[in-house]
Amino acid sequence: MISRPSAQRSQHHILVAQVQDRPGVLNRVASLFRRRMFNIESLTVGHTDQPGISRMTIVVDGARTDVEQVIKQLYKLIEVLKVSEITHDPAVAHELALIKVSTSSGHRPEVLQLAGVYNANVVDVAPDSVLMEVAGPEDRIDSLVQVLRTYGIKEMVRTGMVAMTKG
Repeated sequence: MISRPSAQRSQHHILVAQVQDRPGVLNRVASLFRRRMFNIESLTVGHTDQPGISRMTIVVDGARTDVEQVIKQLYKLIEVLKVSEITHDPAVAHELALIKVSTSSGHRPEVLQLAGVYNANVVDVAPDSVLMEVAGPEDRIDSLVQVLRTYGIKEMVRTGMVAMTKG
């Protein structure tokens, strides 16, 4: 099971959809959510090992969204081949973050040490900042972000969750 650090996250449901890799599919999926007033917490799309098939990992708030209804609506789209809810399945769920941290006040060694503690890769060093890349569970990235805020985050981007069942 995917662990979450708070009750708020326990309401998140993870859906995985295999879709045909065609222009406009992402727009149709997003429009489906918009029309029904379903909020997407995270949406990640990428190619699969099968030519012409993409995989969407969609995270929705189960407290405000009828997940069964979302699945039924997704199946109405011609390009959607398969939808699975993996929220309660043994799975690996990770995201990627790029975080640029201010180091102008002489805290560079501390920031670099924190990067090591969180297994983040330093991908760029500038006179006044360090850019790091970290991948892993959402709660670990949240923890790193919280610690780095004290040094000053200049810029940050996160990919959203990708998830795959184990076994």
